Amino acid sequence: MTFRLDRTAFHAGTHEQNAQYHAQQQPATPVERLRAAAYLNSIAFGYDLNNPPRLDRTTFVARKHSSEW
Repeated sequence: MTFRLDRTAFHAGTHEQNAQYHAQQQPATPVERLRAAAYLNSIAFGYDLNNPPRLDRTTFVARKHSSEW
């Protein structure tokens, strides 16, 4: 799937005009929205969409919290 950035989408207008425009332009399903978000993340962080980087598990450590305060 190929996405293209619509550079004409940004324009000044009233709140009602912008709300109507964005309601028409938004992907219809949650899956389409997630695909668009994944694409934008790949562009922003510079990785291949089909080969995303792995999570560095040394940074995130799960610790058991003591129930005693």
